[in-house]
Amino acid sequence: MKVIKQSPIKSALTVLALSLASSTTMAQELSITVTNLTQGLHFTPVITAAHASDNHIFMASEMASTELQAMAEGGDISGLVSMLNNADANINENPAAGLLAPAMSASFTLTNDSANTHLSLAAMVLPSNDGFVGLDSWVIPEAAGTYTVFLNAYDAGTEANDEIRGSGAPGEAGMPVPPPLDAVIGMNGTGVTDMESNDKVHIHRGSLGDSDMSAGTSDINNSVQRWLNPVAKLTITVQ
Repeated sequence: MKVIKQSPIKSALTVLALSLASSTTMAQELSITVTNLTQGLHFTPVITAAHASDNHIFMASEMASTELQAMAEGGDISGLVSMLNNADANINENPAAGLLAPAMSASFTLTNDSANTHLSLAAMVLPSNDGFVGLDSWVIPEAAGTYTVFLNAYDAGTEANDEIRGSGAPGEAGMPVPPPLDAVIGMNGTGVTDMESNDKVHIHRGSLGDSDMSAGTSDINNSVQRWLNPVAKLTITVQ
């Protein structure tokens, strides 16, 4: 019987190739914590998704989709959920079971399929007209470990930042004010502005606010609800 001997180098390369192939096709278990870093802002239900590289919840300098607009103006993530489901994304929605209050965190797990190599997140910032905290297509590391990402607030560019109370319905002026915020938001503001010069998704300038809770130009309290970026921290443990 003739025995065919394989060289040690070729054998090692074969093992390495198989190892690399398995590492790129295996699903990953992600343990994620999102923390609200602000003094006086709330986040509406958070949606987080692992998806393919060519999918996006939003893209800076691009027009907002109708699904993003509904989330950014009124906190409605149902359209984004449907969009991501259609893209075969792995989704976690509303880990805080409601609003995520200032300085609070929400933790959850997410298992991503082998094709879903990028991570995105979005939630409306309250109070704001169309502000949202967002992460766009962060590449999920293959190596196990814990990673920290700081998140900015973006302006969807779909509504003027008038900073006055309103319904929060897409296309209607004004900010939604759910019960937890009702007592800390002013009223009867005349409006900071009635136009938006940038209609693309962009970094939010932050709220201007004022100190008059019963009149003035803004219904936002400038001593509590103004902010600077970043507004959130994301801690991701890859197992």
